[in-house]
Amino acid sequence: MSNCVLDASALFAFLTQERGGERVAEAIVSGAAICTINFSEVVSKLSESGMPEAEIHETLDSIGLTIIDFDVTLACHAGLLRPLTRRAGLSLGDRACLALAKQLGLPALTADRVWKELSLDIEVQVIR
Repeated sequence: MSNCVLDASALFAFLTQERGGERVAEAIVSGAAICTINFSEVVSKLSESGMPEAEIHETLDSIGLTIIDFDVTLACHAGLLRPLTRRAGLSLGDRACLALAKQLGLPALTADRVWKELSLDIEVQVIR
């Protein structure tokens, strides 16, 4: 069972050993989930950094995250978050993470501090 939902920025901080990555490591050990859209964002960043495909798969598979499909229900929830998050400039990936956190009733972990300024009925934990 998952204890939180990771944003791509949080998982990337863990993978690149950035500040806040230790908080993400604790969440992963306790059981963390991630949406397929956010997972894809992390794959994109690793690929852009030059990491070979096989290494990307090996690295991400070894973490043991619960990966949850971005389905029609999550798509609707993410879309409905747009008016509430537009002024903060949140992306589809950001809203996908928040929608999943809301659906599961779990906190969302992110490195994006602007999320704390949002007035949402979703717990947000900033890792740094």
